Amino acid sequence: MDFTFDTEQHALREAVAGLLQRAYDPEKRRAVTAKDPGFDEGTWARLAEMGVLGLPFAEEDGGMGAGQAEVALVATEIGKVLAPEPFVESVVLAGGLVAAVGTAEQRAELLGPLAEGASLVVFAHAEPDSRWTASASGVTAAQAGDGWTLTGVKEPVPSGARADVLVVSAAVDGGTALFVVRAEAAGLTRSGYRTHDGTRAARVTFDGTPAELLGDGTADRTADVELALARATVAYAHEAVGAMQTALTTTSEYLKTRKQFGVPLSKFQALTFRAADMYVSLELVRSIALWATMVLDAPGSSPEAVLAAADRARLQTSKAGRHIGKEAIQLHGGIGVTAEYSVGHYTSRLTAIDHLLGDGAWATGRLADRIDAGTVEALPA
Repeated sequence: MDFTFDTEQHALREAVAGLLQRAYDPEKRRAVTAKDPGFDEGTWARLAEMGVLGLPFAEEDGGMGAGQAEVALVATEIGKVLAPEPFVESVVLAGGLVAAVGTAEQRAELLGPLAEGASLVVFAHAEPDSRWTASASGVTAAQAGDGWTLTGVKEPVPSGARADVLVVSAAVDGGTALFVVRAEAAGLTRSGYRTHDGTRAARVTFDGTPAELLGDGTADRTADVELALARATVAYAHEAVGAMQTALTTTSEYLKTRKQFGVPLSKFQALTFRAADMYVSLELVRSIALWATMVLDAPGSSPEAVLAAADRARLQTSKAGRHIGKEAIQLHGGIGVTAEYSVGHYTSRLTAIDHLLGDGAWATGRLADRIDAGTVEALPA
């Protein structure tokens, strides 16, 4: 199995890394996340100019026609500097749903502006008192003449207060349909707030809000939502890999320079072993995230294979993120939890990623159910 990248992929990674490293050192990131919308609109526009925001979309829809490997490269670089741009939320998840479900006219209308950086599209799916399900129940849709209206609440909606367009899941006739809601729609209320990792989320309320059905017909879109969530899960795994890599590098450098009893901390064998264990965790999650990406990109991969690969990536990301985050803080000591130092922020983002689309315990339960049902095989120990 070949995990290497070609020349064009390396060039993409270097270009994105150069842009994001210039845009976000820890001090600049704190300044950007301190005010709305929680990310730098200028950096978002420059990513659009580079073609990054259109990477996974077909060329006829205004995109670049790239694959999941290119998405993974961008997500990793985002994670390395904790860039707060909503790449996974908007491009991979919401844009991926539009690309998979939307009509040709809807794809052209929504994906072109998203790829150009002129419109921010996000997926409003999570509901209060729900727990990582691919179906909707708290928001319902009703036909009103030739159109539709939505009623209910979605929360949390990442970047929901800034979004120009919402892709909304809603209950219809016992299933889940997808709808498009514009930011200026009547009966739409959005209350934004800052989350613990510095990004933004919102409580979005629909009160007879006009909406456009995404795609043809009201067929149950639960399977489409689940696949889109799986792709986003793998992208988040790569973002987490980038964050873990920086957390490990920062910790290793600290151990080499910080002295106790007149000698560097790296001379204490127990601390060196703990750093080595962090490295093992990082490489394990990097490998399974790359493998999951290859499953997503492989021709003929079944939906079941994609979902199982995403759950395996989610499980390993959860375990490694918790391990590396905790060790990074503990090996730094008290400075690790201060707002002025970076490792606490990396741990906060890793914690957020762990809970966005399903944590490790949730993924373990899903994998166990699949193994019991015989739909996937257990990996060798």
